[in-house]
Amino acid sequence: MSSNTSFFRNRFVQSIMLSGLFLQIGIWVRNFAVLLYVMEMTNNDETAVSLIYVAEFAPIFLFSFIGGTFADRWRPKRTMVWCDVLSALSVFAVLGTLVFGSWQAIFFATLVSAILSQFSQPSAMKLFKLHVPAEQLQQGMAMFQSMMALFMIVGPAVGTWVFQSFGVEVSIAIMGIAFLLSAAVLTFLPPDRVDAEQKEPTTLIQEMKAGIGYVASKPALKSLCACFAAAGSALGIIQPLGVFIVVERLGLPADQLQWFLMVNGAAMIVGGGLAMAASKKMAPHIMLTIGLVTTIASLPIIGYSTDLYLTLGAQFLNGLFLPMIHIGINTIMLQTAEENFIGRVNGILTPLFMGTMVILMGVSGWLKENWFSLPTMYTIAAAIFVIGVVVILPLYKMGFTASKPPETTEPMAH
Repeated sequence: MSSNTSFFRNRFVQSIMLSGLFLQIGIWVRNFAVLLYVMEMTNNDETAVSLIYVAEFAPIFLFSFIGGTFADRWRPKRTMVWCDVLSALSVFAVLGTLVFGSWQAIFFATLVSAILSQFSQPSAMKLFKLHVPAEQLQQGMAMFQSMMALFMIVGPAVGTWVFQSFGVEVSIAIMGIAFLLSAAVLTFLPPDRVDAEQKEPTTLIQEMKAGIGYVASKPALKSLCACFAAAGSALGIIQPLGVFIVVERLGLPADQLQWFLMVNGAAMIVGGGLAMAASKKMAPHIMLTIGLVTTIASLPIIGYSTDLYLTLGAQFLNGLFLPMIHIGINTIMLQTAEENFIGRVNGILTPLFMGTMVILMGVSGWLKENWFSLPTMYTIAAAIFVIGVVVILPLYKMGFTASKPPETTEPMAH
């Protein structure tokens, strides 16, 4: 049996991908139904719209490390099922309040599901470590990345269509049903393993300190932390500036930005497929480096170009290799971290990326307006990605391959 066939016949892979499909539907319907509904109810009030993003992103900073620590304490399958069930229950509770006229409760649906995802997502990574053979981990990460890229294109259209066609009540109901279907699919995962050994009880604080110490003791994980922070900073700088590329550099109306986003999303789908094909032979640190170097090359072109087709070509190139960055980082994390620490490692890496990105997004517009030109901002972002390449150079001495971690990695603790 080929590795491809065995990968797709893996019951865990089948269940986790189908669960992910339902979750993506629920999340994108949520994102756009909530956004459009709040804009409708508040007459496009900027503060109300910003609160949506606070409800979506704040839990990442507040609960990511805590959620990762609990994910290491709890049984991962049961954690994921209960998170989806509780998300669905919160959604149906919001639906009930909407029926009785309290529209502000809509923020609660976003907040609760965002909090619960901080417990569920590291559990999923832990299950990947348990149920996917080491030589297929990178292929699994590539498959996940491809699905995410696909929904970046179709998700906004689906969410908008559902809201405009059926209204907010049906949109919220679809969201709740999607979470329940995800929970139902997850029940088909292999049973959680129960450790026979009795461990000495530890407090949450002790386990969080142990997680920080564990990351600090692993050179590969320290390199990933620095790389993630650099990538988040660079992406944060350019994230709000896409519309200015369209308007200032190309002289097009602002609404043409949608085509650039579609080109980027389409490239990410193709790139995810290419990465999946390459994942069986290409070591994760090589994949990560290729993604970073291609981004470094494409960003100045996007920043300086005044030619539509050159800009679109650079945008496509950027999107094509962007999945390799996420796939490479996730694969190195899964290969390096022991099963008992995956939740906490994930809980440290994620806020580093999101935190730096959100902070730089907050000041990017101000920097452009007061200090730097648009091409200079894109060049600065490329320079920060260069730092990302420099900090992962130690990975080349550690012997990573596409199928296994370095030989210096300690055996998994049980």
